[in-house]
Amino acid sequence: MDYEIFDLGDVTLQSGVTLPGAFLAYKTYGTLNEKKDNVIVYPTAFGDQHVQNEWLIGNGMALDPQKYFIIVPNLLGNGLSSSPSNTPPPFDGGNFPQVTIFDNVTFQHRLVTEKFGIQKIALVVGWSMGGIQAFQWGASYPDMVERIAPFSGVAKTWPHTFVVLDGLKAALMAAVGFDSSKRNQLTSADMRAVGRVYAGWGLSQAFYREELYRELGYESLEVFVAGVWEDSFMKMDPHNVLAMLWTGQNADISANPAYKGDFDEALKSIKALACVMPGSTDLFCTADDNNYEAKLIPNAVLTPIESIWGHFAGRGINTADNTFIDNNLKRLLALRTNR
Repeated sequence: MDYEIFDLGDVTLQSGVTLPGAFLAYKTYGTLNEKKDNVIVYPTAFGDQHVQNEWLIGNGMALDPQKYFIIVPNLLGNGLSSSPSNTPPPFDGGNFPQVTIFDNVTFQHRLVTEKFGIQKIALVVGWSMGGIQAFQWGASYPDMVERIAPFSGVAKTWPHTFVVLDGLKAALMAAVGFDSSKRNQLTSADMRAVGRVYAGWGLSQAFYREELYRELGYESLEVFVAGVWEDSFMKMDPHNVLAMLWTGQNADISANPAYKGDFDEALKSIKALACVMPGSTDLFCTADDNNYEAKLIPNAVLTPIESIWGHFAGRGINTADNTFIDNNLKRLLALRTNR
């Protein structure tokens, strides 16, 4: 096991349900300094675990473990933190309660403060649903978070994004005839169709037109779709996926008692220096949506990743995109804050 567990105890979720014996899986990189002010929080995205974040961590990079103490908390539902696949009855499988982005960040805040005694965070960074968590950190703890850098992620699930995620959910639920009472009959094999659906959204039209999958070693479109999308999704537990899809579909940094659904107010309340990096060809976390959000954040710059890798411009696969993100993080971390 290359990660640690933070026991949350019995937690009451935003839904009002109490999840007994909840826990966060997390991994740290680097050393916390004496002043406890070299902290970077880097939450995971939908379907990812901490290992998938490691491409952005390394000596000489912006997220340098020789300089920073980097905490990667795993999203609830991802199979390592409390999830349908590792929770005992009565909350196992399809009975797992609904968990929000706000819940996740609240628990991460407990980890940071209770476990490590940290009061200031230099940066919260994240891709996709990790990006939503970065926005949520900025809105929930404006005086604590000095910088945020969401990439290929939005501050709420806009209607089109909701529909895309609903398509993934429908592809899975079709396996049990859309009968929610039969959810516990779902198996990982039923995830094959979900991978096929996501293949059309994760990458751009230009990526496919230019056959960039050949650069990854796949000689045909069919081999690429089966070898990447089907295989990666069929490794996932279907109930974990449904739990994370619910979290994603209902994500909104203002859906909490502090902002009572006032999305614009939540954005305006973020005090952190913000570098918002949408993928220029992202089909469902769009640059347009990020542009709306960045205009309302007082100290934000919008810096699109000019790439035909779509949503996956932020996935750590394409060298040019990786360098662009790393360079922007270096610039952001070099900026002095007045707090």
